[in-house]
Amino acid sequence: MQILVSLKGMARAVSRWAMVALVGASLTFTGCVTTQQYESLQSQLDEAESENAALRLARQDSDIASRELEGKLAKAQTENGTLQDDVNRLDREVKRMKEEVGRLEALNDALTDQSSGRLSDIANENRKLLEDVMAIREELQRREDALNRLEKDLNEKSALLASRSKRVEELEAMLEAREKAAEALRARLAEALLGFKGKGLNVEQRNGKVYVSMEAQLLFPSGSAEVDPVGQEAIAGLASVIAEQKDLEIVVEGHTDSDRLQRPTIPRDNWELSVLRATAVLNILLQNPGVDPSMLVASGRSQYHPVDPSNKAKNRRIEVILAPNLDRLYELISD
Repeated sequence: MQILVSLKGMARAVSRWAMVALVGASLTFTGCVTTQQYESLQSQLDEAESENAALRLARQDSDIASRELEGKLAKAQTENGTLQDDVNRLDREVKRMKEEVGRLEALNDALTDQSSGRLSDIANENRKLLEDVMAIREELQRREDALNRLEKDLNEKSALLASRSKRVEELEAMLEAREKAAEALRARLAEALLGFKGKGLNVEQRNGKVYVSMEAQLLFPSGSAEVDPVGQEAIAGLASVIAEQKDLEIVVEGHTDSDRLQRPTIPRDNWELSVLRATAVLNILLQNPGVDPSMLVASGRSQYHPVDPSNKAKNRRIEVILAPNLDRLYELISD
């Protein structure tokens, strides 16, 4: 566009210069030129020469611009050729891709037709698996609920077990204390009744209890329920130890041998004899003011609890059984 403008300017300048030259020539041929005309022509000639110089410069610029345009045109033609090659290559690639897409579509159709039955089987199998999963989840939930119930029950039973263990420990401590107390009582009685050792009096400990066994020959005449002086002395010694004790349960048991006792007067049989003898011993024990009557019980066992069926003398006896009060122990067991 710039080159076209320059060419138009050059044409106008040439035209103007030609007119000046033509006027000059006319004046020369006529021979009459005024000063004013001369100056006017000279001015137009100078202007034409100036424009001519500018046009020459413009022509040079146009030549340079033309060469640049020719270079750009050659480069554009080269790039155009490259782009055309790329277009041709892309056309071939598009054609190949279309063919590949067609082949893949045909393969997909074939696979779809072939696997439609398999897909149906897989869908049925998945549905069955889903049903199995739901059933398993329900079973797991049931088991979890059962486990929670068992855990709650276990915690309750653990707490109960801990409470019972504590009570068992208390029971064991009480039983141990009872054994120690019974042994201490046995030793105290053995010491107090040492003078009667070997005379039908025996002191022993069994199962947390102390048994003082006195043969009838030490206490009573044959068939009688009255305690003789030696027997009273032995019972008094026993009473002195009992008076020192608290929280005891003391049972005085009367025992006879198997010989039948038949009298019209009291005692009429072995039952009455065993009861009367036990009561007689109990009354002597109560002569000691330190003995608490609430701890004493008299019991007649007749002939039915022999210690030695072959030795009637040993079976005729009074047994004083001293045991600790087990009310607290029974409370713990009941709890």
